[in-house]
Amino acid sequence: MPSVTATPGVRQEKDVRQEKKDQLTPLYNVVLLDDDEHTYEYVIEMLQKLFAFSETDAFQHAVEVDSTGRTVVMTCELDQAEFGRDQIHAYGADPRMPQSKGSMSAIVEPVAG
Repeated sequence: MPSVTATPGVRQEKDVRQEKKDQLTPLYNVVLLDDDEHTYEYVIEMLQKLFAFSETDAFQHAVEVDSTGRTVVMTCELDQAEFGRDQIHAYGADPRMPQSKGSMSAIVEPVAG
């Protein structure tokens, strides 16, 4: 078996580059927006199914979106955030409310700071 010779400093340089890349990757919030066409049950069910929230965590987000008009349901890189937003938009109307015509709204916004 041939011997492999490590070049001093090469591994460390790659680690430093990866660390810098990780630090430079911007993060985004998926923000669920409030409306009057969806029940707490709908919000809790959706968050459990789409984001694997516990019932308790999903309920807390339902309270927050109802009381403040918005709640951050996920923080991640842009492509994942856009996918999360799209999943919310595709979830459909709340069958518990006849006036519900479609999914809830969500936006993607950069993390401040």
